[in-house]
Amino acid sequence: MSDIFDSFEVIPAIDIQDQKVVQLVQGETGTETTYGDPVTVAKRWADEGAESLHIVDLDGAFSGGRKNAEAVSAIRGAVDIPLQLGGGIRHVDDAINLLNGGISRVVLGTAAVENPSIIRDISTTHPMGAVVSLDAKDGEVVVEGWTESTGLNPATAAERFEAAGAAAILFTDIDVEGTLDGVQTTVTERVATSVDIPVIASGGVSTVADIRQLRSVGASAVIVGTALYEDKFSLAEALSL
Repeated sequence: MSDIFDSFEVIPAIDIQDQKVVQLVQGETGTETTYGDPVTVAKRWADEGAESLHIVDLDGAFSGGRKNAEAVSAIRGAVDIPLQLGGGIRHVDDAINLLNGGISRVVLGTAAVENPSIIRDISTTHPMGAVVSLDAKDGEVVVEGWTESTGLNPATAAERFEAAGAAAILFTDIDVEGTLDGVQTTVTERVATSVDIPVIASGGVSTVADIRQLRSVGASAVIVGTALYEDKFSLAEALSL
C-alpha cells in the first residue's frame, strides 16, 4: 500500500459547529471559542500554504448524521487542496458518496469501532480513502463524540484497523486536546510504532516544538487547531518543518 502522505504534513483543523468554525477544550460542549466562517477560514489556510485540511462536523460527531454538509460543500468549492472529513459518517454509502464527490479521505471513529467491516468495504473501492479516528481519554479509545469509553487500547485498535484496510490512523489525545498545554507523546509513539500505515497525531499542540516532538516519535502528519487560531505560531512556521 502506498502512503497517503508524500512527506510530513502539518494540517490545519476546521471544526464546524452550527455552520461556524470553533475549537473545543478536551471535546467538551460549551467550551467552544468561535473563529468565523468555514469558507473564509479554509481559504486562509489554503492561501498560507496548507497542503490539505482536516474538517470535522462536530454536530454530526455528537449527534450522528452530517449536520454541516452545506458548509463542507462550500469549502470543497472554494479551495483546491485535499480535504479530510470526519463527523457523523456512519455508513459505507455515505463514505463512498463523499469520496466520489471530491472528499479525499473520510474519517470514521464510532462507526469503525462498532463495525470494523465498514473500513474493509470502503477500502475495497477506495484504498486510500478510509482513515480511522482513535480518540483516547485516560488511555482508552472513546466514541460517540468522546462521551463513551470502549475499553480498547489505542495501539491494539490501530493494529486491527490496519489489518482491515485503513489508509491511516488519526490519533487524538483528548486529555490535552484544545488546552494548549503541550503534547504527550507516549501513547502517540505506541500507536505509531504498532502499525506501518501513517499515523496522524492530534491534540495539545501549542508550539512548533510540539510538532517536532510528534514527528520524532513517528507521526506522519500533525493536525493543529487552537494554536493556529490563537496565533501561537504561524502556519508558515509550522510548514517550515
